[in-house]
Amino acid sequence: MTDDAEIRIESLLDGARRAAGAVAVIDVLRAFTTAAVAFANGADRIVMVADVDEALRLRAVGGGQICMGEVKGRAPDAFDFGNSPFELSRADLRGKTVIQRTSAGTQGIVATIAAECRYAAALVTARSTARALLATRQSRITLVAMGLDDGSRTDEDELCALHLRNLLRGQSGDVEAVRRLIRASGQAMKYRYAVGRHLHPEDLDIALDVDRYDFAIRVDIEEGRPVARRDIPPS
Repeated sequence: MTDDAEIRIESLLDGARRAAGAVAVIDVLRAFTTAAVAFANGADRIVMVADVDEALRLRAVGGGQICMGEVKGRAPDAFDFGNSPFELSRADLRGKTVIQRTSAGTQGIVATIAAECRYAAALVTARSTARALLATRQSRITLVAMGLDDGSRTDEDELCALHLRNLLRGQSGDVEAVRRLIRASGQAMKYRYAVGRHLHPEDLDIALDVDRYDFAIRVDIEEGRPVARRDIPPS
């Protein structure tokens, strides 16, 4: 825990634009849960982009081998994978560079122009993300709950931000309470009842497996683009 850092919680794309210091952009359902699964399955790095055409152009010139993500929840026709952590959990991505485009999460990462350093966060990487943020020793930490691309806040991202704030303050938080509240939310209901073939009940199960992974996802700007890699912070 640090007594010095100011911790702020912001929301949505405007919040990402305002975010300063060490920044965690949060997208639980599903972008950064899916990104964590990609790294767990061997991906070397993830290039995060704002639009589909950019993703496809980058793949075409050898800037990555795999395109994954969504537009309005569904995978674009030319993408290799959608935004489902369950579907991606069966993929072998060893040594691959993945290009990711989503409607909320990657948009937030691209928008964090004022950040000193940035992380892509979800519940599956919560404790490691908190440790990584503290290790930066920045005087300000900003947690951005991305919500939906229509400007609506979502329970899962807001609750993840609160959980991260508790961890940053040295408090354990109540993981089971976080899970219960998210499972009762409208967004979670879509996954529980698999409304649409692009959704899977298992997506929700993976997203709520708090601290499933022992790494954070650090995002650095390389040649003008956000590039994510696994980051195992000090204990």
